[in-house]
Amino acid sequence: MTRRSSSRPDPVAFSTVTTTIPARLDRLPWSRWHWTVVVGLGAVWILDGLEVTVVGSVASRLAEEGSGLPITVAQVTGTAAALYVAGACLGALFFGRLTDRHGRTGLFLVTLAVYVMSTALSAASVSVWWFFLFRFLAGFGIGGEYAAVNSAIDELIPSRYRGRVDLVVNGSYWIGAMGGALLSVVALDTRLLPRDLGWRLTFAVGVVLGLAVLLVRRRLPESPRWLLIHGREREAERLVDAIERRVERQTGRALSPVAKEITVRQRPGVGFLEIARTLFTVYPRRAVLGFALFIGGAFLYNAITFGFGSILVEFFGVDSGATGYWFAVVAFGNFLGPLLLGPLFDTWGRRPMIAGTYVLSGVLLFLTAWVFGAGLLDATTMTMCWAVVLFFASAGVSSAYLTVSEIFPMETRAMSIAFFYALGTAAGGISGPLVFADLTSSGRVDDAVLAFCVGAALMVLAGLVAAVFAVPAERRSLEDIAAPLSALDPGAPAGPGRSGGRDGSGAPGEAGEGEYGDPGERSGIPGG
Repeated sequence: MTRRSSSRPDPVAFSTVTTTIPARLDRLPWSRWHWTVVVGLGAVWILDGLEVTVVGSVASRLAEEGSGLPITVAQVTGTAAALYVAGACLGALFFGRLTDRHGRTGLFLVTLAVYVMSTALSAASVSVWWFFLFRFLAGFGIGGEYAAVNSAIDELIPSRYRGRVDLVVNGSYWIGAMGGALLSVVALDTRLLPRDLGWRLTFAVGVVLGLAVLLVRRRLPESPRWLLIHGREREAERLVDAIERRVERQTGRALSPVAKEITVRQRPGVGFLEIARTLFTVYPRRAVLGFALFIGGAFLYNAITFGFGSILVEFFGVDSGATGYWFAVVAFGNFLGPLLLGPLFDTWGRRPMIAGTYVLSGVLLFLTAWVFGAGLLDATTMTMCWAVVLFFASAGVSSAYLTVSEIFPMETRAMSIAFFYALGTAAGGISGPLVFADLTSSGRVDDAVLAFCVGAALMVLAGLVAAVFAVPAERRSLEDIAAPLSALDPGAPAGPGRSGGRDGSGAPGEAGEGEYGDPGERSGIPGG
């Protein structure tokens, strides 16, 4: 139930409202409706993994005579890859801002449409500039997906399931990577497909899957939490009523009543300065945590992925055309991590699981570097070592997206995800090649060992930061973890200065001060 402090007839009239909508969403049992949300929103990560892996796999084919595209390997793996990364960073920031201001639904339809169109036109490339342009635009759409989709998932999934669902959704990237690795082996076999057609069909597969996801998404609702804060609480009430009726039909159980309320002063949106102030002034420890998790993950993954193919070929004599099979094994290990460890993030808790997966994966990579440097591995055991390292690392890095999505206020959620995603993507796509490409392709064991150690050290450091700064957000409402900037005490005056925390300062502050918060950061989270 939602109560307005004014009775203006305009359905988008900004007022002060008291509501139980967040609590009603969090108390829902798992149902087929939630599966629809997960599939409709999360399947795009499979497309991202497919796309990135395919482009890397077909680079050598694109550079061959008769491919239909006059391009070099360096242009595919260098310029085109950098443009994809740049597009992803800019797309995340651009669409993240729009998602916070205009809602989740419209934006996650637009971002997927941009991706599908750009991938289709990449397949039709006949010139280098054409290929470069649509690789950039494909990245632009994918970057926007991370902001819009993670926001919507976290706001629609009940709090007790949020951790495992978010991890599996983000980890599903590796299903696409595994499929892309195997698909490239088939598509590049000239006994099956002509030299100028196979690589184009690999892009076409992504287009078909993207269109299927787009059809599912058209049935998904706007986030009731977003509607509530943006003056559309009547629409939010009708939507939650409909969701509850559907869940009751699907589960055969009547839902229990909810008493927990939150009072907000509705507003149209927040500006960049308020977003920056929230991230770096109100929640500095959480901002440091986001930086650490994304940077650590980016460097560990680049330490391995930049050297994967060249190490197998240079040191173990694997045929370059068969590396896709080996990569599929590593990708499978990456997906198993979030799938099997995800529930523990909701039961054991965020802090021990985030810190544990980061530190353990870093330590395991140190051990891998040592046994590799000692000459004790072959292609099979090296691949298994990578798979074990990334089993834990994938769960940890997937939780980075969960973390920055749930520890900042509702009004800044998409932009927070976009900011830290852009940071991590830029670190991986810009610093990664500079740091790791020469080390892992030099043919010298010591250089590859150094690359592993750099990635491992940053991963362990991020884990230690998480051990101190991670917020125990498991099974807690998003509004308890970080109050909306517009949250008020029930009954508090809705005057000009009352747009935020309980102290009237407009700053909600760190959750649970005295239990795990920073005394230097404000407290006042309802229910915290």
